[in-house]
Amino acid sequence: MKNTALITGASSGIGRELARIHASKGGDLIIVARSRGKLEELKQELEKKHSVQVRVFEKDLSQPGSGRELYDEVKEAGLQVEYLINNAGFGGVGKFHERNWQDDLDMINLNMVALTELSRFFLPEMVKRNSGRILNVSSTASLVPGPLQAVYYATKAYVTSFSNALAGELHDTRVTVTALMPGATETSFGAVSGMDKTDMFKNTASASTVASDGYEAMMAGKLEVISGLGFSQKLMLKMAPLTPKKMILSQIRKMQQTN
Repeated sequence: MKNTALITGASSGIGRELARIHASKGGDLIIVARSRGKLEELKQELEKKHSVQVRVFEKDLSQPGSGRELYDEVKEAGLQVEYLINNAGFGGVGKFHERNWQDDLDMINLNMVALTELSRFFLPEMVKRNSGRILNVSSTASLVPGPLQAVYYATKAYVTSFSNALAGELHDTRVTVTALMPGATETSFGAVSGMDKTDMFKNTASASTVASDGYEAMMAGKLEVISGLGFSQKLMLKMAPLTPKKMILSQIRKMQQTN
């Protein structure tokens, strides 16, 4: 396999679109998700359309130790990863003290722990080769606190900070780390998290547009890229550092209340 990209959460949404983009450029793929059926469908599509090689790994990355398990399985298969795209993640709406704890723990494990594990195990090989790129899918949610999605916003704040820090550590290498920060995007995320019933998801960006912005930023070695925001959202983020914290909390809480 050549120019191989490993993409988590590749069965739908942004991850699937990232896989399509990479395959269209002639790159081989390792696609990872819980749904083998959807992965196999994507594999057939990409191999037929682009004549690339695609390997499927069925894995629930919300389970403790799953990142290390995936790394070991990839190594046992004799595969080399040139592009690591940590896309898998999910959210959930509700007051923290009322939400199911296991759901939030799984969110932490998937959004933060698995992403960190995979970065830790694949990064040394990239540094040794002095070649490789990491794209971590964060969110514009990482830039502000998020009442009614407290854990989700916090996990994405970690992803952006972690990605930026790694990029700083790797400044003297040819390995890059990019954080993709989408706004509300037209994927299954909205329905799974319950956000599709909120004002925040009234106008969503397409997954293909967000994936394209992220892929281009990764290939250019950019530190981060914001994608899929409307004018009002861009203005809100621009003004956030100058806005009293209590006002920001009130605005976001109202935007995330279910209709």
